[in-house]
Amino acid sequence: MAELTPLDEKLGEVLGLAQAAQDATKNVAKLSEDDERIARLDAMRGDAEETERRTLALVDGLEGKKTKIQELGRETKGEASEMMKTYLGSDGDELDGFEFLTMAEAGELGHWEIVREMSRKLGAGDALELAEWSIPIQQGHTEVVRACSLELAAEEAAEA
Repeated sequence: MAELTPLDEKLGEVLGLAQAAQDATKNVAKLSEDDERIARLDAMRGDAEETERRTLALVDGLEGKKTKIQELGRETKGEASEMMKTYLGSDGDELDGFEFLTMAEAGELGHWEIVREMSRKLGAGDALELAEWSIPIQQGHTEVVRACSLELAAEEAAEA
């Protein structure tokens, strides 16, 4: 089996983060009773599913590396899931959930920007194309969770 390059490793990480995002949006939606926020989370989950699909399609073409990259993705997903469990604990509320997503989505955006930069430097056109597709989506997710967090914070402050 071939050794993974730094770009291969980042592809594994973004794969795992897309998988973890699906679980995270589902879990945070369970903490909400607001139909609009739930719809936003459902849309984000759909985007994460498509990101996973596209990343897997790219990875499938990397002979001798596919299995290692997928293993790294599973490892990254597990780490992200553990962080979510730790952050939310057993008594996490909706604001806690959106605060966690704020960190998670910013991290996912940063990883995709790193994939873009590495791809540019290496001339890895397929990975660059995928990163260019994903980055605006991740930017949108970052804005959505930020807005929801601030909305929830204002609601919580008004109740105090």
